[in-house]
Amino acid sequence: MAQRSTERVEVTTNRCPPGGLSRRAMLGGTAVAAVAGCCPAIGRADKPPAGRHRASCTLGFSTYGMQGIRTERAIETLGQIGFDSVEVAVRDGWDADSKQLEPRRRQSIRSLLSSSGIQLTSLMEHVYPSDPRQQAIALERLRLAAGVAHDLSPAAPPHIQTVLGGGDFGRVKHQLCDRLAEWVKVADATDTLIAIKPHRGGVVSQPAEAVWLIEQLGKPSRLRMVYDYSHYAFRDLPMAETIRTALPYTQYIAVKDAVRRDGKVSFQLPGQAGTIDFVGLLKQFSAGGYHGDINCEVSSMIWQQPGYDPVAAARTCYANLARAFEKAHVERPDRRAGRGQAGRTGV
Repeated sequence: MAQRSTERVEVTTNRCPPGGLSRRAMLGGTAVAAVAGCCPAIGRADKPPAGRHRASCTLGFSTYGMQGIRTERAIETLGQIGFDSVEVAVRDGWDADSKQLEPRRRQSIRSLLSSSGIQLTSLMEHVYPSDPRQQAIALERLRLAAGVAHDLSPAAPPHIQTVLGGGDFGRVKHQLCDRLAEWVKVADATDTLIAIKPHRGGVVSQPAEAVWLIEQLGKPSRLRMVYDYSHYAFRDLPMAETIRTALPYTQYIAVKDAVRRDGKVSFQLPGQAGTIDFVGLLKQFSAGGYHGDINCEVSSMIWQQPGYDPVAAARTCYANLARAFEKAHVERPDRRAGRGQAGRTGV
């Protein structure tokens, strides 16, 4: 984890296109200061200095695929399987729902993360800035998630990742820009980072659209993106091209397989269908300097099926992705060395 700097620098931003407000305007026109390097560098995609060994990437699993299992048990199980990291779903209705998670359980989960050496890299939310009502809900849920992030990993709070709902990007992109500016204000106020996920069929559905939003807001350090190629497959969006677009802004990589049958795309466990070249993905991101989390996500298309076994799914994900790490020659951290340092990343 990079040391925090005490140097204060003025944050300058670009103005959104007509119909959008700049972050400076959203903050009342006052000068905005930020602490350099204060964000947790979970998914930085910088090229390492010449001669320095590239940092490792973590292999993780999301409790989004373990609904119905208590979070503490999920973490213990993932550690036994061999995972380096975990994404905890804090969505409404999940076991670790940020609105319902009591202080005693937060302390319990924090202690478990520390003793196990499992890194908490991400919190999964599911909020939309699609209209004023949904935006208000989103802002409140993001604040709640930020509280969980600091309680579970105060030394290095995980980022909060979310999709952005539906709609036509061309029609609402300026409105999205305005509303994401408000999200950045929440991230600044709570010392957290938000990662937006392009989602197949969503209002933001490919890396170029997420990059457009981030750049229109002046590339705020607390707003980045999630890369998940399963949402770009079968769409004339070559992997190499999407990685080049996303790499400078990628905080986090989610992995799962995508298959197409009768013109419809569905998701499978990563490595199960063999339709996505995860070895190539790891190589290209690693060569570009990415040293964050590679997190296995089980789609609701899978975990809603009768007879779904979350532990068996996690074991399959681990076997497939651990093999991909080895073939790509991408190193993973020694989890034993991370015990007592919950939330620390492989940077």
